[in-house]
Amino acid sequence: MIELWKLKSIEVRKELTDEWEKRGVEGDQSFAILTDEITHAWSGKSAKAYKQFKGLKKENLRDNMTNLELVLNMLAEASTTEISKERIPETFDENRSVAKEGGSVAGGARKEIESRTGKPIVSPQNANTIRKQQALD
Repeated sequence: MIELWKLKSIEVRKELTDEWEKRGVEGDQSFAILTDEITHAWSGKSAKAYKQFKGLKKENLRDNMTNLELVLNMLAEASTTEISKERIPETFDENRSVAKEGGSVAGGARKEIESRTGKPIVSPQNANTIRKQQALD
């Protein structure tokens, strides 16, 4: 059974991709570039580097995030959507700038949490290690 947070994550992503389509962004490659901008802005890593950090090959990065990583990713995507709705970017470069801004909103939240906890949020944990840890708890 898919958990509610996972469904919400999918909904947030769909709203973002719908917004990009309204702004004329087309194709998987363009979506991947914009997603990479968002990911880098909040996590400090490109999507490829993030997957490598987690020891992933073909697995979906989102499916291998901790709760905080997923929440920050959702914040980054939702922020990007809202900024785009207000700015109404007309070019790919403008959409790219909005993606960086949206990601940086979550990047600020990540840094604040890290400063208060003294622990990094971006974690090498993946679905396998998370399940093993949950079994031990």
